[in-house]
This record gives sequence, C-alpha cells and structure tokens, in this order.
Amino acid sequence: MLVTLLVGVWLPLSVPALQFEASKIRQTAVARFGARAGTAIDRWMANLESARGLSERRQLDAVNDFWNMTAMAGEDIHIWGQLDYWATPVETLGKGAADCEDFVIGKYFSLLHLGVPNEKLRLIYVRAQVGGQSIAHMVLGYYPTPQSEPLLLDNLSGSIRPASQRPDLTPVFSFNSQGVYVGNAQKGSVDSISRWRGLLDKMRKEGFVP
Repeated sequence: MLVTLLVGVWLPLSVPALQFEASKIRQTAVARFGARAGTAIDRWMANLESARGLSERRQLDAVNDFWNMTAMAGEDIHIWGQLDYWATPVETLGKGAADCEDFVIGKYFSLLHLGVPNEKLRLIYVRAQVGGQSIAHMVLGYYPTPQSEPLLLDNLSGSIRPASQRPDLTPVFSFNSQGVYVGNAQKGSVDSISRWRGLLDKMRKEGFVP
C-alpha cells in the first residue's frame, strides 16, 4: 500500500535552505535560452517572493501550481534529444517544457529555498497507471511529521493529495539530499545517483548553492 511504504524517517539534521544568486541565474537563462527565459525566471522569483511567509501547506500549493502551469509536459527525447535528462530549474524554465523529474526538481528546490526542511521532502520514483499502462513516473512527497502519510505533488494531477488517495501510484524508492530510501529505511547515499550529482554540478555553475 502506497501510504505504508512511504512513511517517512527523518534524520536529525536539516540541510540549510537553498540559496542562489538571482542575477547570475537570470543572466545564465537569457544567455542560453533568450529573453523569454529571463521573463520566466522573473515569474519564478515573483512566485517565491509571494509564497514567502505563508504556511508550509500554502507554499506547497503555490509552488505546485506555478510549475504545473509554467512548463508543458513532455518527454526528454523531444525536449533534450536524450532518453533521460535531468534538467535544472533554469533549463526547465528556459525550455518551457519538462518531464516528470524536471517538475519534481523545480518544486523540490523551490520549497527548499522557501525554508521547508529537507527532511520533509522526498523525490519519489513510482509506477503510475496511465491509460491502462504502467509507466515510470516521479512525484514529490511532503511529510508534515516524521510518521505522517505524505502529501504528493504531481504534474499528472492539479491537486495535492495524500498518498492514500493515489491508488494509481506504486512506490519504488525515494530520495533527497540526505539519502536514498526503500520503504521506510535508508538504503544508501544519494551520491550513488549519478544524475543527481550531475544535476547539482550544473546548478552550481548557474548560480545555485545546493
């Protein structure tokens, strides 16, 4: 059962909120993708500023709505010409298109920047039932307390719902910058995920400090 498999285990130390150089990020976006990308970055910064000071639950809604409405869902092969590509938030906003991982990455780092504790967030790989088929998919899980049922932020659904209300999803594993988890147990370091390491390297060059 999804809710059982996704019960959170929190580590005692929280990672500081994501910081970044806004001007450098905007310059990077414009240089690589053009003026329209700069406008998209401005909208993102405005979304973050308007969400600052809200309750965590309202921040989830603001961030989820922004990314779901800003990027068009697509596949990496069409967006990037690669079978599997993890885009930074700048790249997603520059292209205006995203696959499931890219939506989750944008939401995860947005919420970190707003100060949501890292241990409350997990990037969750699932199998999703879509059109009678089981497909690989990713959602973002938010755990209000260590033993809470997670709320799921998903580009396939406009509403944020508890895991128990998503019978179409079957979890495989989850991770955040603190580690990789299978069920409720930590199974290793996130450094074992090469695409995660590559994503952070790209983000640092763009002006982020993840």
